[in-house]
Amino acid sequence: MDAPTLLNFPLPMMTALLCAMIAVLVWRLEIGVTRANLLFSALFGFCAVESLLVGLRFGYGVDTVIPLQRALPFFLGPTMYLGFASMSVGKRQFPKHLMIHLGAPVIAICLFWLLADNLRNLDWAISASYLFYIAALYLLWRKGPDALTHARIDVTSSISNWIVRGMGLLIFILLLDTAIALDFATNQGANASTLISYGTIPLIILLLAMVITLPSLLARSVKGAQPAGAPDFRIETSVRALMEKDQLFLDPDLTVQRLARRLHIPARNLSGAINRIRQMNVSQYVNEFRLSHAAQLLVGSDESVTRIAEQSGFMSRSNFYREFQRVYGQSPTGYRKSAKSSDRPG
Repeated sequence: MDAPTLLNFPLPMMTALLCAMIAVLVWRLEIGVTRANLLFSALFGFCAVESLLVGLRFGYGVDTVIPLQRALPFFLGPTMYLGFASMSVGKRQFPKHLMIHLGAPVIAICLFWLLADNLRNLDWAISASYLFYIAALYLLWRKGPDALTHARIDVTSSISNWIVRGMGLLIFILLLDTAIALDFATNQGANASTLISYGTIPLIILLLAMVITLPSLLARSVKGAQPAGAPDFRIETSVRALMEKDQLFLDPDLTVQRLARRLHIPARNLSGAINRIRQMNVSQYVNEFRLSHAAQLLVGSDESVTRIAEQSGFMSRSNFYREFQRVYGQSPTGYRKSAKSSDRPG
């Protein structure tokens, strides 16, 4: 039985179509951060173009697409990472991340085109890029859902799980690309079409699953995007009373579920009310109470910043610094110095 060929069964073309569909669906998802929608749509857009070029090159022998087809994979890891990182980084800090992670592949591609005499050397640089962003995604995932402070609270757990899936996808692509690169190095690419055909099958299954599940996620996100009503104001008032009276924000293990149980309401109702009234997720809402408490301690005590972060309910020093910078526009140390210097007699 003959091995499948891309010419007879253009699997990359099917992959390109599915990726294009997902790019449209992802753009319409309500996850709380528009830049994340843009980046994830761009990611699947890159995948669609890359799959189309692979089909043209290996299925129909169009070699003129090789330079672009070899360059695009450089952007897969950075775009995926930036999509997830955009939900943990503030609006003012994000442009720096964008310049670093998208600028690096542009510089690398230009250097290869100017200095390298064989574009196959790009394969190993792309593999190194995949490894780097697998590690970067892992470090982001290790911070937990609470680090996704700019996403809607009701989707942070799902997004954290999607980070793991993204890592798995990059690992799969890394293994497939490495196998193809080794085939070119040893057999002049004699088995490349077969490797791509078999490697594309699990990708198509994954993409089909996404096409099926994303519309339901879209329907839930649209349903949740409703104007605030009287029940929402009652819920927010009750939450605020618990925060101010019982200081629940000091508990570093406080979760949406535990807070909802205290109020005897579903967690979805709680997160939806906070989102509609305050235009923020529950983590950000709770952190505002923690930050106010921390600001008072910074001015009124000589405790270390790390100790104050712990006393204010923050589990990690890095999260405390990031949130403090987001709300107050300066570091905790800078805030303390500014506050104390303003209290001195002139």
